[in-house]
Amino acid sequence: MARSDVQLMLDVKAGDEQSFALLLHRYRRPLVNFLYRMVRNREQAEDLAQEVFLRVYRAREDYVPSAKFTTWLFRIATNLALNSVRDNRYQRMEISLDAPVTADAEDGDEKTLDVAEKHPNIEQHLVEDVQRKMIRHAIEKLPEKQRAAVLLHKYQELDYGEISKILDCSESALKSLLFRAYETLRVELAPLVAQRARQ
Repeated sequence: MARSDVQLMLDVKAGDEQSFALLLHRYRRPLVNFLYRMVRNREQAEDLAQEVFLRVYRAREDYVPSAKFTTWLFRIATNLALNSVRDNRYQRMEISLDAPVTADAEDGDEKTLDVAEKHPNIEQHLVEDVQRKMIRHAIEKLPEKQRAAVLLHKYQELDYGEISKILDCSESALKSLLFRAYETLRVELAPLVAQRARQ
């Protein structure tokens, strides 16, 4: 039976390097994806994920399982991401309307808009790609703390209790934060919802 995150971390505390490698393997991808959605830069997300795990490893001797391991992990990640976003706020590059359409950051490849006749579903794929980009863009425009709350809630599927600990706020404050964020997204994505209703 697989060991729990807490047990793995307690084993790391006891000096078991292999348990740390297992935690790294278990959470590296979700952590990088979360950080990418926060900072919008793949290389920076990778660097921040490395820093998160470095901090976890450095804190191993003081680790006490008072909260879920994921709560602790994502709290470190969220704080680093929020600091990074604030530090880089004035260095953001403007996106050109003439820039080529690129695929999701996971791919890294550019997509062309050429539609080959032998692929009848390519138009649907392009529509879905545009919709994903609209959603991602709307989330990116949210204030940092709202964006973190939405990403932790929708993408990491953490519960209110965990997210409120990560963001260091009460559950009622978190619910208010999420309400404002989802209301903003609802308004921002109204054209997308209308478009889907017509399909």
